[in-house]
Amino acid sequence: MRYLIIFFLTSLSFLNFKSDKNNWTYIFDGETFNGWQSYNDDQIGNQWSINNGELIFTNDDSEFSQDILTEKEYTSFELSLEWNVSKGGNSGIFYGVKEIPKFSSFSTGPEIQILDNDNGYAGSDLEYAPSLFDLVKSENMNLKFNGHGNWNHVIIRIDHKNNLGTVKFNGELAYTYPLSGPEWDKLVSQSKFAPGSNRPDATYAPDFGKFKTGKIALQDHSSDVKFRNIKIKEL
Repeated sequence: MRYLIIFFLTSLSFLNFKSDKNNWTYIFDGETFNGWQSYNDDQIGNQWSINNGELIFTNDDSEFSQDILTEKEYTSFELSLEWNVSKGGNSGIFYGVKEIPKFSSFSTGPEIQILDNDNGYAGSDLEYAPSLFDLVKSENMNLKFNGHGNWNHVIIRIDHKNNLGTVKFNGELAYTYPLSGPEWDKLVSQSKFAPGSNRPDATYAPDFGKFKTGKIALQDHSSDVKFRNIKIKEL
């Protein structure tokens, strides 16, 4: 009976693992741009390419603002991906993005920062990877950043049911934050996205962070960057 119970529990654990694993959906198939588009454009910018299962942005300064977005919108989800940025490079991962003429992903969707922390420019501690750009930074001293040319793994959990955003970075909890409400409003009020901000780097973004449902975007910040193993689990 003892061995039967152990076998049952082991089998149950395996089934739960399989079920959890099967809840993930790869939103980049490693071979095509299926499911992706440019901001306000069906065509993918010519600086984006695919090689060896990697989604690659190679900057050549021929065009600008070539953010790439999912065609599908998401509300509550867990997003997992790996990124690899060039020396001094800068990019970002956005969620809750709405395509609004005359604006960009940056104007509506909060950004989880991608940066070569050792060589890239950061205007403050709120601009290093994997910060929620200009809003929340990590206080975890055990957080490990793999420098330019190396892969970093980020898991972003957006849970509107519990009003909680969570970012994990290279296996460590980086930070949590509210997605809406007074605490979120306070974060925005202290940022460059605040309405009427007089900061020299102020960004006019009247709809910033207001959409619970939106697209996921990867940023063209005029830096070479690669992404792989992009998958999502809707909550």
